[in-house]
Amino acid sequence: MLTPHLIEFPKLGAPDIGYISVAEEGHLLPFVPKRVFWTYHTPEEIVRGRHAHYKTEQVLVALAGRIVVVIERPGGELLSFRLDSPHVGLYIPPNNWHSMHYSETAIQLTFASELYSEADYIRDYATFRKVWQAPA
Repeated sequence: MLTPHLIEFPKLGAPDIGYISVAEEGHLLPFVPKRVFWTYHTPEEIVRGRHAHYKTEQVLVALAGRIVVVIERPGGELLSFRLDSPHVGLYIPPNNWHSMHYSETAIQLTFASELYSEADYIRDYATFRKVWQAPA
């Protein structure tokens, strides 16, 4: 089973000219993106996400600001990641409940392995636990 992990993208350039980071098919991204979206101007008191996917894989990047991502793995293991550099992404495999907490200036870029499908979302936490948690 794949586990959430950080991906460091190349940081090409220098302080006097700026930087570019690149994600290409077959290099660093564990899938070919079928959808790309971004979130911004999220108030700090709002928690986004709060869902899991049956099939979709994602890589999240904080292009600006800070994003704290809390992930619950199948079986109940909790992981926390702080994204605050535009050349570092977080891989989230399917079947992982995740929530995001943003600083006021955060801009999140998301690469997704699948096109949007509401049927791919598990939005109810009790359903996630029933579907993915190991029996007690």
